[in-house]
Amino acid sequence: MSDTFRVTLAQLNATVGALSANADKARAAWAEAKSAGADLVVFPEMFITGYQLQDLVRKPAFAADVQKTLADLARDCADGPAIGIGGPWPGPDKPFNAYFILEGGKVKTQVLKHHLPNYNVFDEKRYYHAGEMQGPVQLGPVRIGFPICEDCWFEDVCETLAETGAEILISPNGSPYHRGKMNIRQAVTVSRVIETGLPLAYLNLTGAQDDQIFDGASFVLNPGGALAVQMPFFDEVLTHVDFTRTADGWRAVEGEKAHLPDAWEADYRCMVESVRDYLGKTGFGKVVLGLSGGVDSAIVAAIAADALGPENVRCVMLPSEYTSTTSLEDAEAVARNLGTRLDTVPISVPRAGVTEALAALFEGTQPGIAEENIQSRLRGVILMALSNKFGEMLLTTGNKSEVAVGYATIYGDMAGGYNPIKDLSKTRVFETCRWRNANHRPWMKGPEGEVIPPRVIDKPPTAELRENQKDEDSLPPYEVLDVILEMLIDKEASVADVVAMGYERETVKKVESLIYISEYKRFQSAPGARLTERAFWLDRRYPIVNRWRDPS
Repeated sequence: MSDTFRVTLAQLNATVGALSANADKARAAWAEAKSAGADLVVFPEMFITGYQLQDLVRKPAFAADVQKTLADLARDCADGPAIGIGGPWPGPDKPFNAYFILEGGKVKTQVLKHHLPNYNVFDEKRYYHAGEMQGPVQLGPVRIGFPICEDCWFEDVCETLAETGAEILISPNGSPYHRGKMNIRQAVTVSRVIETGLPLAYLNLTGAQDDQIFDGASFVLNPGGALAVQMPFFDEVLTHVDFTRTADGWRAVEGEKAHLPDAWEADYRCMVESVRDYLGKTGFGKVVLGLSGGVDSAIVAAIAADALGPENVRCVMLPSEYTSTTSLEDAEAVARNLGTRLDTVPISVPRAGVTEALAALFEGTQPGIAEENIQSRLRGVILMALSNKFGEMLLTTGNKSEVAVGYATIYGDMAGGYNPIKDLSKTRVFETCRWRNANHRPWMKGPEGEVIPPRVIDKPPTAELRENQKDEDSLPPYEVLDVILEMLIDKEASVADVVAMGYERETVKKVESLIYISEYKRFQSAPGARLTERAFWLDRRYPIVNRWRDPS
């Protein structure tokens, strides 16, 4: 019996619904694993279909196509290493989240996910049956247990696998990024290897799907929790891991340990990759965005340039009579530094036309928000016209703080197809600009150096919809607002909790009210990269009509 077993970990980017393309990626990885002398090549959770599938998994024609694709893959990869690959397996009235073992030209067996996550972005009890706990799979000289994603977060599945003879654990995952997630994953998996005394390979998807970013960062642990292999953050990569039989059981041979980024770099990379994948997977190659001279549009322009290359980014300045010379200069400087195109389309003439058209109806009223919002909506109309004419997806530029309190105009600056900074608070926008100015990485397609002038970062934020307007005319200072928002949204704290931290009750109640009355705007907003555990959409699902307010 052999005392070595080589496993190829395929940390790859799957596309939801692209069954043939995903299978072709698997074939190419299998061929490379075969050339490297691997005994087994493994892919992440739901790799054959992409993840998450939502209601697509319920469609009978889709389910039939999945099974055909798996059978074809098994047939084409008969003479070489076995394959482990995730996908749905039909059940009585809904499918199972399964992990298929392909060997000898056929589907040898399937392992069924036992624990179904039903929190944050996950709703798996809606879509899947929970499988019974199973024993390991014999592959060559070794018995391997396959705890699927959530199954690794509980003791029982891994303990059952160990008790029924598993010698190595391989956990296929579709684990989306949020800030601090890597530390949580490692703490959980270290617990599993300590409890079972078995080595464990944690294999994660990479790539972005709608709002969710799968960050890869797969790794291998030996018993006791020692890190044997660390795969890179986000990169698509195949890593060959050798396991050897020792007197104490199977052990992973130490291999490469990739450097993992800090939180600032991880967030920025996720925003860049989310734009790159969202555009690529929906068939777009170029973007357009409004460049105001402010910090939010500047960081979105930088993200877009790093994702797609400056030549594929069109920035548009849309000045009104309230646009300052400083803003015009700053927008020009950002576009010049990044190397993007900059077009200027004044809105004074169309605004005059709308004002004239509404004059009779608005007669006798005082100018206010309605007139201000006309400017924003005209900008949205012009940007969408450019998007339609030239096939460039419109990126929106509202940060999480603005999205939370509705400080954005629906059908105006909220118009667009994707929002890279939707889950990035205003205070983190400032710091992210500073980080990007000071750092450049090989995965960035934009230029090195100070791409966002310090004046853009340091000047008081303003929408410039009226004379001398500042954000703080309507909102608390962002360093105050962001703390209150984090408490009320991310931590679900009460008003009394926030007041106890030293904030004025009147201010906290105002912010609470703005959050609730803006729900309808978020319901219609563009998707955006998820960076936290309380991103707007699947993480936080509140009713639009909601009369409750915290009495504390």
